[in-house]
Amino acid sequence: MTRDASYPKPATLAAVVRKGRVLLIRRAHMPDAERWAFPGGKIEPGETLTAATARELAEETGVLATPGDVFDAVDVIDADHNLHYVLIAVLCRWERGEPVPDDDALEAAWFTLEEMAAIPVAETFNVRAIAQTALELERKQQEHSRSQNAHLPDST
Repeated sequence: MTRDASYPKPATLAAVVRKGRVLLIRRAHMPDAERWAFPGGKIEPGETLTAATARELAEETGVLATPGDVFDAVDVIDADHNLHYVLIAVLCRWERGEPVPDDDALEAAWFTLEEMAAIPVAETFNVRAIAQTALELERKQQEHSRSQNAHLPDST
């Protein structure tokens, strides 16, 4: 079997956490059409990972967020092994905007882990595990921030 030397292709996955919920889109296209997954997509030539993450998130949902740390990666390989993407999960800090789906998404909404148990998620993209990790990382970052602020002198 001859494979295209340009594979695997890097792509981004935007894990946005807000008030104990993660932002998901219901995919309009294969793979996993009609299933819920994280917003994201291809990294264009010359584009940084953070720029691609912010761009894909804004394009697919209208939400603006600041991309932060990479915390996971997922291989997506089709059954014939003709397509191979490596989705790079980036934890994003929500800045503003409410989710509005674009052409790549049928819906866009915020979900808790408990709510995710009742919806069809894209298993190909490891959605539940990535959501759990993103929520845990966000909680730890908030605890660290509160701890740091508790040691600051009162400015009054």
